Amino acid sequence: MESERVYEVFARKQRQDRFQHVGTVTAPNRNLARVYAWQTYDEDKWFEMVVAPRDSFSAVNLFRFPFTVNESDLG
Repeated sequence: MESERVYEVFARKQRQDRFQHVGTVTAPNRNLARVYAWQTYDEDKWFEMVVAPRDSFSAVNLFRFPFTVNESDLG
């Protein structure tokens, strides 16, 4: 069984709009995260919606949860 991951959800209403953060979903894989995001945040007519695993983001200036960094990553 796959472990659950938190996915950040971003969407935009028109092609020229910037993505905005609309929320999070928890899912065992990317495909289910896409389904959960669409079902959860479908109250607006989104042109495009994307999901990204929270643990894929890297902090630029903050080294605390949720952007934890291993000491070995700092070089």
